[in-house]
Amino acid sequence: MSERIVVDPITRIEGHLRIEADIDEKGVIKDAYSSGTSIRGLELIVRDRDPRDVWAYVQRICGVCTTVHALASIRSVEDALDIKIPRNAHLIRDIMNEALFVHDHIVHFYHLHALDWVDVVSALNADVNETSKVAQSISSWPKSSPGYFKDVQNKVKRIVESGQLGIFANGYWGHKAYKLPPEVNLLAVAHYLEALDWQKEIVKIHTIFGGKNPHPHYVVGGMATPLDINSDNGIHAERLAHVSQLIDEAREFVNQVYIPDLIAIGSFYKDWTHGGGLNNYLCYGDFSTTHIYDVKNYRFPRGIILDGNLNEIHDIDLKDPFHVQEFIDHSWYTYDGKGEGGKHPWSGETTLNYTGPKAPYKTLNTEEKYSWLKAPRWKEKPMETGPLARMIVGYAAGKEEIVNIVDETLAKLGLPITALQSALGRTVARGLETVLISNWMRNDMDELLKNIKNGNQVTFDRTKWEPESWPKKTLGVGWMEAPRGALGHWIEIENGKTKNYQAVVPSTWNASPKDHNGNIGAYEAALKGKPLLDKEQPLEILRIIHSFDPCLACAVHLTDLESKNTTEIRIG
Repeated sequence: MSERIVVDPITRIEGHLRIEADIDEKGVIKDAYSSGTSIRGLELIVRDRDPRDVWAYVQRICGVCTTVHALASIRSVEDALDIKIPRNAHLIRDIMNEALFVHDHIVHFYHLHALDWVDVVSALNADVNETSKVAQSISSWPKSSPGYFKDVQNKVKRIVESGQLGIFANGYWGHKAYKLPPEVNLLAVAHYLEALDWQKEIVKIHTIFGGKNPHPHYVVGGMATPLDINSDNGIHAERLAHVSQLIDEAREFVNQVYIPDLIAIGSFYKDWTHGGGLNNYLCYGDFSTTHIYDVKNYRFPRGIILDGNLNEIHDIDLKDPFHVQEFIDHSWYTYDGKGEGGKHPWSGETTLNYTGPKAPYKTLNTEEKYSWLKAPRWKEKPMETGPLARMIVGYAAGKEEIVNIVDETLAKLGLPITALQSALGRTVARGLETVLISNWMRNDMDELLKNIKNGNQVTFDRTKWEPESWPKKTLGVGWMEAPRGALGHWIEIENGKTKNYQAVVPSTWNASPKDHNGNIGAYEAALKGKPLLDKEQPLEILRIIHSFDPCLACAVHLTDLESKNTTEIRIG
């Protein structure tokens, strides 16, 4: 006889996610169910709008992933209209995306995921001299004195004694699954606080190149970034120097704080080489060293890995109706007035059809429809996407810098390559790609500075900008790798207007419900078979789900479940 437990909402993520799990008599998760509990609708808002403006609307899908949706949207329009952008614009876009990756991954590690592994209250019992020794043994980061850690410890003590723990109030402190000694807990807490200060600096790259953060500015045909080293009104030498400084500071924080902490903490949890789930991995590829859609020169190569087999990489064609489909057999939508089936995004629908229970309810009927997320599939197979998928595909493709950093890190942890396909592996992969991406950001900035120095300051090409030059009907897809995984925006343009629009985001792939064949998504697969030490404090569920870094705000948006009305936004 199994018992169902419910974790709702999953905290320390973006958006609203509900996990239900059936636990057997031994405390092992028999089955798990992932439910997005709010609804998206941005595809409906952009219908009949100028395709050149759509990026500004869909960028509001999320306040965390802002720049990636704008960029994917811009790329979809440029693909539909066969627009080639200047090299400088490509470099600036990549630098902005790379800055987002570094910011996002560090914030995730310290502020969203670390508390699954770090016992904050335990840090009060740490010997600050030992913490200092640990810090100096793993890094040359200057903030490592006993006095520094004593100040941090006293700060935490004052918060605990005040009873005003804020976001720490409901933590599972003292849980038997925590393994770090107090000294390492204190080290992690100190860097948690440092990361809060650091993260507000790296996003200034967006404000310099894109005008602001969040929601920086883009433009179809390139970037509206005025490069002029001699003008006070443009991106002049001082601002370019500031960007370079921010990049160097980011690389230092990654290499001197983030990665040493990741290896130190991971070494205590080497038994967490489970929670791999599907072992099917999807990567669209991104960060070309030449043209934006030059797949052969992607730093993150494109491909599919099935069943963990690193000896074969399958291709993916985003324009093939059979390669990418979204199924709704267990989702609250209809297609063509029916409640099941699959559609390629170019023919996709966003037609709401809520048939679930009225709130409040104890559990969902998971034999029927139970999520606002659709179920994307590659050739009808469920896939995992994200940092682990990128590292797995890159490793299988023999990308030298990916192979080297993976092998070196696994050697430090004393783990085989198969251990990467796990919850711990996801967390390690995220850190490793942050090292790579911070280096690419430096390289791309150097190339941009070289171009400017040589007199090339072009960032925009207005060829094909005017609708009179467009075909009457055309289709486009904008793909990219976002921090959380493969992101695609599909657009249909007719008579100069957006006729249909669909976005398939990383968390839709990962958090999807069952499909028409009964195949489960990545979250559900990763949870299945995991034992819980304490079903009243299901820390293991949080560890596995957080290892994906969910962003349900990207996958869903709000509607009124009582009246079934969506919110109408009037624009004059």
